[in-house]
Amino acid sequence: MTPQPAEPAEPDRTEPAESSVRTEPSGNPAYAPFAHLTAPNSALYRDVMRAFLTAKERFAVHLRPEDVHAALPSEHRPAAPDAVVKALDSLVGWGNLRADPDTSRVTAIEDFYRRRFIYQLTQAGEAAEQALSVYDEALGRRGALQAVALHDIVTQLRALLVIAAEDEPDPAKAHLALSTLTSRFEALAENARAFMGSLQRTIDLHGVEVEVFLAYKDRLIQYLERFIQDLISLGGRIARLIGELEEQGRLGVLLRLAAAREAADAAPDETESAEARAYARWAAKWAGLSAWFVSADGREAQARLLRGRALGAIPQLLAVVRQLNERRAGRSDRSADFRTLARWFAETPDAEARHRLWRAAFGLYPARHLTVDADTLADRAARPVATSTPWAEAEPLRISPQLRRTGSYERRGKPRKVQDRSEQRGQLAEIAAKQAEEIAAARARLATDGTTRLSALRELDPMAFGLFLRLLGDSLATWRPGMTTTVTTSNDGTMEIRLTALTDGSTAEIRTPGGLFRGPDHLVEITDLTPGTPAREAR
Repeated sequence: MTPQPAEPAEPDRTEPAESSVRTEPSGNPAYAPFAHLTAPNSALYRDVMRAFLTAKERFAVHLRPEDVHAALPSEHRPAAPDAVVKALDSLVGWGNLRADPDTSRVTAIEDFYRRRFIYQLTQAGEAAEQALSVYDEALGRRGALQAVALHDIVTQLRALLVIAAEDEPDPAKAHLALSTLTSRFEALAENARAFMGSLQRTIDLHGVEVEVFLAYKDRLIQYLERFIQDLISLGGRIARLIGELEEQGRLGVLLRLAAAREAADAAPDETESAEARAYARWAAKWAGLSAWFVSADGREAQARLLRGRALGAIPQLLAVVRQLNERRAGRSDRSADFRTLARWFAETPDAEARHRLWRAAFGLYPARHLTVDADTLADRAARPVATSTPWAEAEPLRISPQLRRTGSYERRGKPRKVQDRSEQRGQLAEIAAKQAEEIAAARARLATDGTTRLSALRELDPMAFGLFLRLLGDSLATWRPGMTTTVTTSNDGTMEIRLTALTDGSTAEIRTPGGLFRGPDHLVEITDLTPGTPAREAR
């Protein structure tokens, strides 16, 4: 058992309690405002502090005990106001609140000798509640994969390109565009981390109801697939826009303009240092944005890692669904069997029944060559034999003649018929073969005989177009400023793409059943790396 922090003794209410008087059993008075979390009646202390925070939002500084009692939730409100007064005094002792004499309602000399106080939050108490609010918010946060944030990042990067092209960029526009860009990026990164963490807990079924998981698994998989497609198409565009900004050589100017505008309100003697610190912060934010979308030597972009993690989560989710379906179908599951057996043991009426269940479950029978049946056990119960009795003096046990002849006590019946599942296996094999043929056809459709233009692809079916988008996203994610050619392989290692930029400003158009895909034309060489292909053998 962990020791509970003792509640402070009730202060002498003839003098106002000082907010600096704080005691904490651990010996560190700086953390005394958190002592109410582990003290008895911690729920009441939390409700009291929330009442003060709510009052502060309404610009109410002081509260009387009766005001606090009325502000508490009805389901947690003590019947006697004295309990609230005691809680207020304890919080004063810990430094969360400050008590001042209440002289506003004094109408007689006798009232000066009565203990009347008004309470207000201390700086330490308010800081503790803000920290607890952040903790509660982070604990309940699930996060999301924000495809809209990707579109916003593209928009702000384009705005920065326009601002950077001006002879004298507007500091206000530059600062606003950079602030919006970094804000959307930080929200995207933080939500992605929170979502992937909650997704892993879902895959592991930690703190997740099985029925809830089965109900929303399809929507979750569709959600992942949609975000992956957006990340492939927009991630490469973002990487290219970042490269264009860095190639212009005007990025440092924009960052310094934002830093100078941010440091404009600093004290006169701290203007230079404040501007330097602000510039360092903006440079670090831009480096984080670039590292998230652009791969460097020996380091993959975080967007690519996120895409791989999201792609890997889909088969893991399907494996969990398959495992749950197998459990529901009644297949062998040792953990479920042991839980059922434990429930049976708990429901047995007496020790004799528990022994019978133990023997039936684990087969702890006597030697197999001895015929010990229910009659034998009943006879031994009626005429017990001491365990120290020698075998020669004990009553003999009869051996089955069949056991002496065949070596087996029980008659062997007809073996159980094995269910033929060849038809189902054939159907699964047919589906797998069809999918493999479609993927192979898509790779063959994309594979180029040497170097060609993107515009030469002309038209692609959905399977080939999806594979093409993944290849294009992988190649654009490795694009760095100053590069004209990049070479990369797909995540599964079956395709290689070599992409070279053109300077003629031409445009490529690829028609798909879903619409028209348009972008700058490039020289492209796509090679099928699977064994047995002509391109592979030529290499």
